[in-house]
Parts: sequence; structure tokens; C-alpha cells
Amino acid sequence: MILFGGLFATMVMPAQNRWVNDAIPIRSVDPIDATIEGVYWHRTSTSQYGLFLENNALVFVDADKPRLIGSHVRLERITRDNGFVFYRFAE
Repeated sequence: MILFGGLFATMVMPAQNRWVNDAIPIRSVDPIDATIEGVYWHRTSTSQYGLFLENNALVFVDADKPRLIGSHVRLERITRDNGFVFYRFAE
């Protein structure tokens, strides 16, 4: 029972953080240029892309739409009011 409780807690905590961050208002959206360096597939239907930003930092972005490795893309750097930062592809 303790093992089951521990496993449940480790699965719920990241999901809870994601739900809380989705409810917090967005403070700013900044456009950023990036280059796709690689694709990493999950067990789910989404792909996770490894991208190098303008300052050579590496970030991972989830997306359903296929993209070419080596292509230049436009990202949006999203900052929420609590300071949480994430990246998404600009549509």
C-alpha cells in the first residue's frame, strides 16, 4: 500500500504543477528564432523537438506537427506571472 501511494504521489505532483501553471495568467510573450537539432518521440502521439536558441541554449518543445531537422523556426517564450517560463512554436 505504501509503494502504491508513493507511485501515485510521484505521478500526481508533476500533473498538479502543470494544472496550476495553466491557470496562472501570461505576463509576456517574446518571439525567438531557433534551429531544430533533433526529434525525440514519446509513447504518446506527440514529438518533442530539441532546439538551439539564438544564444545556443538547448530547449525541448512538444508539438504534434512534424518539422524538419535543421530548419529555422520561430518560437514564443512564454512567461507567466509566477515566473514560470516555457516555449512553444509560433503559429
